[in-house]
Amino acid sequence: MSHVNNLESQHNDPGFANIWQELKWRGLIHVSTDETELEKLLGGDPITYYCGFDPTAPSLHLGNLVQLLLMRRLQLAGHKPLGLVGGSTGLIGDPRPTAERTLNTKDTVSEWVGYLQAQVRRFLSFEGDSAARMVNNLDWTGPLSAIDFLREIGKHFRVGTMLRKDAVASRLSSDEGISYTEFSYQILQGMDYLQLNRDYGCVLQTGGSDQWGNLTSGTELIRKVDGKTVHALGTPLITNSDGTKFGKSEGNAIWLDAHMCSPYAFYQFWLNTADADVVDRLKVFTFLSRAEIEELGAAVAERPFAREGQRRLAYEVTSLVHGADATEKVIAASAALFGNGDLSVLDEVTLASATAELPSASIGADGLGIVDLLVASGLSESKSAARRTVGEGGAYVNNSKVTDPDAVIDQAELLHGRYLLLRRGKKNLATVEVTV
Repeated sequence: MSHVNNLESQHNDPGFANIWQELKWRGLIHVSTDETELEKLLGGDPITYYCGFDPTAPSLHLGNLVQLLLMRRLQLAGHKPLGLVGGSTGLIGDPRPTAERTLNTKDTVSEWVGYLQAQVRRFLSFEGDSAARMVNNLDWTGPLSAIDFLREIGKHFRVGTMLRKDAVASRLSSDEGISYTEFSYQILQGMDYLQLNRDYGCVLQTGGSDQWGNLTSGTELIRKVDGKTVHALGTPLITNSDGTKFGKSEGNAIWLDAHMCSPYAFYQFWLNTADADVVDRLKVFTFLSRAEIEELGAAVAERPFAREGQRRLAYEVTSLVHGADATEKVIAASAALFGNGDLSVLDEVTLASATAELPSASIGADGLGIVDLLVASGLSESKSAARRTVGEGGAYVNNSKVTDPDAVIDQAELLHGRYLLLRRGKKNLATVEVTV
């Protein structure tokens, strides 16, 4: 489902003189080819710009989201985006600083190209004067012979310059080294920019600052081959204030695909943002105005316990990625888990994702006594402890208090015919799946 409708209600902040100044305020410009010229360029007639995404996984992640939202901001300012998904560069692999990538099969890469194209489409509008277009670099790289590639493109690259690129230099000094395949990646990306400049008049490429060597390989190639000046813009790498890596939860990447990271888990990731990081995240990942963000920043400073900034951040970003309906379901699930909502109204997928990290147990239909349930779920260490919990008024099944230690839960109370949510006290939760 397209989420452009969620984005169409957004707009660039009219409080800035131009889009360049807004991007600077949001902290989205780390490095660029010519700041003065870019500000003039983006403040003038519409230009065509692009950002590339390689299908090295079946989904984009939070690092890619920075670029997707930057593309949308530029489009809202009247400029024309090209969303490139790398059907050819995805077959090669962008060099990582540490080790060689495992090459995926052509069929896998082709399948992932389709997935990523669908994700990119959700963040751009393909209608109107600044309509976006999707491109695939396999279209112009695939038909090219190795000899033509070396003669027409490779001759313009100097090995000494290529060796100085950060990722290449890191790999050369490592035990792993670097293959000729990955060493050639920057030539392919430079060729992409040349092709898009010729075909669409593209004059700006955006990407992460860690891609700066690849970005400038294109600007240099165009200068050498066609004598034109084009530009590149690198966004800063997002880091947490405590030094931990942004974009991961429990060591796992936060993906944009709902099957790889549920809307509930996605929402919780943003809800857990540290106070020190909230304002920066609001600037980069939402379309809220400067006035709104400054107001939320004041709330975080004055009333950190209320977590107003985190709740607004989680709502805004989850709505952009998964849609407002899914976000409302997530909020309802969060409330219901802790007794402030009706569990029965949650659909099975939302319930499953909301309880995925809770202790769980499976039990037969003959074990629905409240004491047996508390012990089986691990919420009570023994039957005597379970009876004591019930007697003290601390036992809940599906948010309903159970006060009789001999109570047996009716099968009619099972959520979706097979689940029970148990709670001991205010915060100790567990799920039980009942086999009937």
